[in-house]
Amino acid sequence: KGSIQKGKKPILINHLKSIINVIDQQKIEEIKKLRDKSIILIGFGGGFRRTELISIDHEDLEFVPEGLKITIKRSKTDQFGEGMTKGLPYFENDIYCPVVNLKKWLEISKIKSGPIFRRFSKGLSLNNRLTDQSVVLLMKEYLKLAGIENKDFAGHSLRSGFATVAAESGADERSIMAMTGHKTTQMVRRYIREAN
Repeated sequence: KGSIQKGKKPILINHLKSIINVIDQQKIEEIKKLRDKSIILIGFGGGFRRTELISIDHEDLEFVPEGLKITIKRSKTDQFGEGMTKGLPYFENDIYCPVVNLKKWLEISKIKSGPIFRRFSKGLSLNNRLTDQSVVLLMKEYLKLAGIENKDFAGHSLRSGFATVAAESGADERSIMAMTGHKTTQMVRRYIREAN
């Protein structure tokens, strides 16, 4: 039909910082803050799809001197289940660093195997794997608390945000695709155009 695709808005660096700052200001338990910050920072830092993000198990993580390697077992475009590995470096600023936040989350939650992002049940005990819908609700909630109009953002905004910010910082499409796992340049070019 040639109808224009109305994409969801990307989460950009200033949004990301606002979200993390607003989580820190909440009057909620430290353990919940760390989980939520880790989800958002890892999702953004690795250009993850929501389903990939919630599918990460402890066994898929490998902490290395430079940061963190995450193995993705399967994704939407990976028909043969070859999987891929994403590398997240340490950031200069610990507050916004996905690796530092995830380490703290794993320590405080004592998760040693299985899903790393889980729901809290009563009394803050950790339960089953989060759903991809809960990632969206979480983001929308914190955007609202940060005073950012949230209806144009979705779970995809972390992924498109990563691609847009990477493009703004001068990364080429090959490098961006290596991280996001896009199979064709078409989508990535759209992010680069928007960034330009």
